[in-house]
Amino acid sequence: MRVAILDPNAPRPYTTDPASLIGLGGTEMTIADVAHGLARDVRLEIHQAARTASSCISGVWFTPYAWKAKVRAETIVVINSWKAAVACRKVNPDARMLLWLHNVPGRHNRRMGEALREADVTIVCVSASHARSLRAFLGRSAPKITHVYNPIPDDLRPLGLSHDPDLLFFASAPHKGLCEVFQNFRAVRDAFPTMTLAVADPAYMRWDCGPVPDGVRMVGRQDKARLWEVMERSLCLFCPQTTFAETFGIVLAEANAVGCPVLTHGGLGANDEVVSSRQQCIDCTDMDAMIATIGRWRESRPKVSGRSDFRLSSVLEDWRTLLQIDDKPSPRLHESSRRGSMPVYLGAAE
Repeated sequence: MRVAILDPNAPRPYTTDPASLIGLGGTEMTIADVAHGLARDVRLEIHQAARTASSCISGVWFTPYAWKAKVRAETIVVINSWKAAVACRKVNPDARMLLWLHNVPGRHNRRMGEALREADVTIVCVSASHARSLRAFLGRSAPKITHVYNPIPDDLRPLGLSHDPDLLFFASAPHKGLCEVFQNFRAVRDAFPTMTLAVADPAYMRWDCGPVPDGVRMVGRQDKARLWEVMERSLCLFCPQTTFAETFGIVLAEANAVGCPVLTHGGLGANDEVVSSRQQCIDCTDMDAMIATIGRWRESRPKVSGRSDFRLSSVLEDWRTLLQIDDKPSPRLHESSRRGSMPVYLGAAE
């Protein structure tokens, strides 16, 4: 079986080699992890717009992306661009077509639903909340929509490091609410003057958040091992922002996996779905509640753990089922009680 992943918007070539992913976002890292895992079962190619030469690494083929070209694959997975998916369908009428959507479409993309439905393209979202919001956005014109989670490593566990009750950590790109995080940290520091905030910026997008508050250390881009170590040593992953809706939020899942609680805004994006306990989602517009939460956690840090259905082996099982790699489909994609979330729907409406 041949599976082709088409990435028409890749800013530069990347492979499954971690060094090639430095400075790129979670989308590219997820593609690489899933492709590497599935390459054991299928012939898998990743076509990238920024690539000029082909290569094969760890069983995955990386080739240049040719717009509107015929692709030799039974299943074609297009990353984020619905227009590329529709164009690809026109020259690949017999392939199974999936649009793997990692972002939230802007309002100008409302016609994507009808176009994808006419082209018989299934959308794969990265969380149940992402899928629900997309159905609501597209309305009656929605095509088939499902979801498969982004993965965290199977072996990501706490190392047994002690945590610092004075250390908060923010580990996302600055456009994901850092300006508001700075404002809220100032209030937290007024209540607890010894508090500090470390900010790890993956450095794939410039964003002006104004003057850096006292007590903040900008630690720059960190490799994954160092990132997870700082998470474990922190009181919490500090994400009290109310504007940027994550479609999944991989750093939230990773933090919980290493035993680090997350302070985040309830009801925003996939936050409630991804964190492993409700106490981590609060009303971040309520400053008193936020400061009270930090105070309680300083006295007794909540015990949290990673969810099993975010583990790479579980996510690969979901992809194998979705891609029909195994003759016998797994029931886990259709049993919400096992996932602890909404079931996967293949229809246009719930």
